[in-house]
Amino acid sequence: MNAPTIEYLQLAPLLTVFGAAILGVLVEAFAPRYLRRAMHIPITLLSLAGAFALVIVQTVKGVPTKPSAMGAVAVDGPTLFIWGTILVLAFVSLLLLNDEDHFVPAAAAVPGSAEEERALIEGNVHTEVYPLALFAIGGMLLFPASNDLLIMFVALEVMSLPLYLLCGLARRRRLLSQESAMKYFLLGAFSSAFFLYGTALLYGFAGSVDLAKIGTALGTVGGQDALLYTGAALLGVGLLFKIGAAPFQSWKPDVYQGAPTPVTALMASGTLVAAFGALLRVFWIALGNLDWDWSGIMWGVAILTMVAGAILAITQTDIKRMLAYSSIAHAGFLLVGVVAITADPKQNALALSAILFYLAVYGITTIGAFAIVTMVRDAGGEAWHLSRWAGLGKRSPKLAGLFAFFLLAFAGIPLTSGFFGKYAVFQAAVSGGALPLVVVGVVSSAIAAFFYVRVIVLMFFSDPAPDGPSVVLPSWGTASVVGFAALATVVLGVFPQPVLDLAQSAAGSLFVH
Repeated sequence: MNAPTIEYLQLAPLLTVFGAAILGVLVEAFAPRYLRRAMHIPITLLSLAGAFALVIVQTVKGVPTKPSAMGAVAVDGPTLFIWGTILVLAFVSLLLLNDEDHFVPAAAAVPGSAEEERALIEGNVHTEVYPLALFAIGGMLLFPASNDLLIMFVALEVMSLPLYLLCGLARRRRLLSQESAMKYFLLGAFSSAFFLYGTALLYGFAGSVDLAKIGTALGTVGGQDALLYTGAALLGVGLLFKIGAAPFQSWKPDVYQGAPTPVTALMASGTLVAAFGALLRVFWIALGNLDWDWSGIMWGVAILTMVAGAILAITQTDIKRMLAYSSIAHAGFLLVGVVAITADPKQNALALSAILFYLAVYGITTIGAFAIVTMVRDAGGEAWHLSRWAGLGKRSPKLAGLFAFFLLAFAGIPLTSGFFGKYAVFQAAVSGGALPLVVVGVVSSAIAAFFYVRVIVLMFFSDPAPDGPSVVLPSWGTASVVGFAALATVVLGVFPQPVLDLAQSAAGSLFVH
């Protein structure tokens, strides 16, 4: 029996992040408590920066022509683009973790108990958040690169389990935070079960969990339609849950609202990118020849997701829940690109490049918006109710202006990155013959623009309450995040072509294997 061959250089970005996560566990086990945070911050940020540098080296050296690790991991053009996007988003998100004020000092203590109060007075800090975040990021990197369904399932769990824990560590609104973690865990477990059962059925159909072999089996295996369609449906449920597509979106508003805001920013950006990468790989490589059967269902899911996200966002009074429903609507816009698949490889590459660009620009803007949410505070913590944001433009015009700019980018206003993201996806869908879906997308965008503008009007044209919230002085990490997100949103709105070209170059290699 031959020993397995592992292409370590190709997998180096992945191994760097997982190695840093393991090193973080060792720091937790052996380093004195007062030194842990000072050790975690450089380990975490340097590992993410190093992994990004390795992605660039890999891209310059040349995209691999075959899967790595005995065919288990596909390090192709889209994978490298997604890896780079996730690493940038993760690096920026983790800068928000530097503010200790976001996390509870004793997660195991009963909310409001004397034990929790004592931990607060003693200044205890949960430094475990750094290795947990690194494990989640490692799972995000492996999930869209997985070339067989078992590796994809392992990546799904490695990505999800740390996030379940992180969601329950909010310093304030403790019961809400614990409730969000429990909901995420239970619903995530159900979705993982659907994914695993679908994997088993597809293995029964094709005799393999390799995505390419499943795609080949679609044209050669007969008499197994029940296994094929049921397996594909169950697999789709697991993947659509992770992107928050309707009707599997119910977890998203509750989790976004209850989780610590830096964790929400990481989930809203990195998890979405990873989940869409995995969904594209499954439906375009393993089930691409079955598109006649699943594309109609995907049309319905995309329409329902766009409409539900846009309409339900109007009814929200919590700023984080509103951004959660906004994220659901944007997942629907991205699904418009997913259904743009045709028999033409050039059309597929066009659709994929549009999705990759959209994921990158949306993720950056989302992190900027959540970073601003962390800075608007009441006596009890973040000012979550929209009414507390009234008159913010008069109290802090610069901060309100930046938040308004991010909201306009979400709405897809020209000269913002969000405009070109939507334009690229809708253009690909029109080229793929999905014009009715684009019409629904444009209408949903108009509905979504209403609640974005409503917040802007509230901030600039309402009088501030005498006891209104204050704007805290940002830490260097939070200030860097807001500045980077604003600059990227402007630059990619005025001059998006370099990133679009990079996405198109990456997309062209997916269909070589």
